Amino acid sequence: MEVRRSFDILTHQLANTPKADCLAAKIAGTWQKTSTQQVQDTANQVSLGLLSLGINKGDKVAIISMNRPEWMFADFGIAQLGATSVPMYPSITVEDYKYIFKDAGVKAVFVADKALYAKVKEATAALPEVQHVFTFDKVEGARHFSELLEIGKKGDPATLEPLKAAVQPQDLLTIIYTSGTTGNPKGVMLSHNNILSNCRNSQRFVPVTANDKALSFLPLCHIFERMVTYLYMINGVSIYYAESMEVIADNLREVKPEIFTTVPRLLEKVYDKIVAKGHTLEGAKKGLFFWALDLGLKYDNQKDHGFLYNTQLKLANKLIFNKWREALGGNLRCIVSGGGALQPRLARVFWAAGIRVMEGYGLTETSPVIAVGGFEPENNMIGTVGPIIDNTQVKIAADGEILTKSDSVMVGYYNQPELTAKEFDAEGWFHTGDIGEMVEGKFLKITDRKKEMFKTSGGKYIAPQVIEGKLKESPLVEQAMVVGADQKFPAALVIPNFDDLKGWCKRNGVDCDCSNEELVKKEKVVEMYEDLVKKYNQGFAQWEQVKKIALLPQLWTVETGEMTPTMKVKRKIITENNKSLIEGLYSRDERR
Repeated sequence: MEVRRSFDILTHQLANTPKADCLAAKIAGTWQKTSTQQVQDTANQVSLGLLSLGINKGDKVAIISMNRPEWMFADFGIAQLGATSVPMYPSITVEDYKYIFKDAGVKAVFVADKALYAKVKEATAALPEVQHVFTFDKVEGARHFSELLEIGKKGDPATLEPLKAAVQPQDLLTIIYTSGTTGNPKGVMLSHNNILSNCRNSQRFVPVTANDKALSFLPLCHIFERMVTYLYMINGVSIYYAESMEVIADNLREVKPEIFTTVPRLLEKVYDKIVAKGHTLEGAKKGLFFWALDLGLKYDNQKDHGFLYNTQLKLANKLIFNKWREALGGNLRCIVSGGGALQPRLARVFWAAGIRVMEGYGLTETSPVIAVGGFEPENNMIGTVGPIIDNTQVKIAADGEILTKSDSVMVGYYNQPELTAKEFDAEGWFHTGDIGEMVEGKFLKITDRKKEMFKTSGGKYIAPQVIEGKLKESPLVEQAMVVGADQKFPAALVIPNFDDLKGWCKRNGVDCDCSNEELVKKEKVVEMYEDLVKKYNQGFAQWEQVKKIALLPQLWTVETGEMTPTMKVKRKIITENNKSLIEGLYSRDERR
């Protein structure tokens, strides 16, 4: 059957690839598996339960939880009624919850646990329109998810059929609120067809089969993981939910997945840990490790380096890289990376190690994929985000902005018709706000965010993300933000990776038995970071080079309000929080 609405995925999987482990989660130390039939039955119970509570077509229901099977039961159960899901990040503030509940007109909420329930109770205290709150975990004083299912069991699934039949592909499936870097969140309206067309058009680039398992850990409230989950299920892939980021290495070894999706920062951390382990080796083992690593860093999936290199790489795979694959479960065929720019060196090393990294690009507003590097080398050029997916148009505007048209482009912003109109031009092209170019006429390359580019006082444009990405290639740099709008030169706020910095201090005779505040002020530490920046400056034009840096002792986080839930820096807030420090960079003697 054709998958035209999100809940058709379950009927499709039951007919074609019914699974005993459609979804799985680790509970009390063992992986508990839910079959396709059980997912369908539970989704029906959610639908019937909500229906009995007065939730109907067009009503809004929020989901606030980390990834678990209940997330999907709720998602399909809401959709079958023609109601609209409003997924939200567990990490956002009570004020954000309050704003979204009110803006979307949420009537019911599914929430994971005790801590999140407390936030929801606070946010809904003055919002009587939020009539029902159910928790996935048992929380004292709260209505448990099982209560809703019991209500649903009393209903007849046959009564759902006319309601499901009334749902059209163009109907609203979900509203995803994007935090952005300024102002209130914007509600991106996506239809069933928006997301499912993205699944269809990405299909040939993502090599998955009904024999595969995927490990899921990126938040389901993010469109990237949501779309990929639908794509997995359409293809009969079994989905296992990681317990947490802290034990993801254990989960990879237990599940042995063929595929997972990730953000670049996680791959950077995996790589940094591998390199740190290499530094602990001694003698011939250490030499062999870094010989293999150097080979990997030279890898290019568009070139044949010749017999000698290929022979050496085979040996490196046998002696060194096979251990990398084992650490990732042993069966991993590919990793799909999205949500930010991937450092080319990471793609090179993982491809060399037999783990194909497929970098994709898109926005919540485009459901999300616009381009993705495929599994085959002819569709994957390292340093680009791959070819444009099927049935999707892209053109580069005169100022370099990427414009797109497709069935995956959003319905619009909820309650904001004027803002929606601003994002489309007279010819119907959606303006992404990203700057890019086509390489060899086939591969899309992203160079920066249009809104984040700035001019120096000399009139030169600076693309901060490119410079920041280069600085973060060093394992000694955890976070970086380039500043310098209307100033003579770019400068940077740099937050060290303190574990690696302390290792460097011990190797270089610098006392690091002190607070981070004291450590970033030590003369040798400052000099080392200044030298590091000078090294990375070499790849940039003179006016783009970072002339000064300030080392900061504390990470920017979602909790401090300096990062979005998708781990993008909130430049305006960070700039304001460090105003005097930044001013000091430009008031000091420039010859330093």
